[in-house]
Amino acid sequence: MQGFYSNLELKKLGFKNLGNNIFLSKKVSIYGIEQISIGSNVRIDDFTILSGNIQIGSFVHIGACSQIVGAESGVIIKDFVSISSGVKIYASSDDYSGNSLTNPLIPTQYKNITQEQITLCKHSIIGSNSVLLPNSKGLAFGVSVGALSLVMRPTKPFGIYFGIPAKEIAKRSKDILKLEEDFKKNFMGGGEF
Repeated sequence: MQGFYSNLELKKLGFKNLGNNIFLSKKVSIYGIEQISIGSNVRIDDFTILSGNIQIGSFVHIGACSQIVGAESGVIIKDFVSISSGVKIYASSDDYSGNSLTNPLIPTQYKNITQEQITLCKHSIIGSNSVLLPNSKGLAFGVSVGALSLVMRPTKPFGIYFGIPAKEIAKRSKDILKLEEDFKKNFMGGGEF
């Protein structure tokens, strides 16, 4: 697959940790590569931006044109997470109130930056062009976020969220847990990954 880095090329790039079976597009932009860990069975598509402290689990897909800004506080993406194209995840954000200056060219003492660790728990899925802000703290176990949503607050496990701001509109089926066990037994031979 010519558009993806080979295993040898990946090892030379300088990631903090790497698993196996990684499909990383050569068109991905990476900043702070020494802070980024990628598990096994991961695909990251074209024009995605990875920046700062990011930990990616196994069986994760990150769609094209997504942006993950880990900053210092970090973004943790657990196993079996799906991030659709155009998703933006920010562990850091400027203050938009007008009470401080903004942008990366301004010294820290003149800014009021919000930083929170963002964790996308196992089996969470984010629809295309959705945005997660630092105060959301991420997504709870099994959460589904519909396309074009703005997640500004913490979520509850197995909730389906949608809108601006995102609100819980339904409960998600827990059948994915049975499917995961079947998948691990048949695909992984019962072993850990």
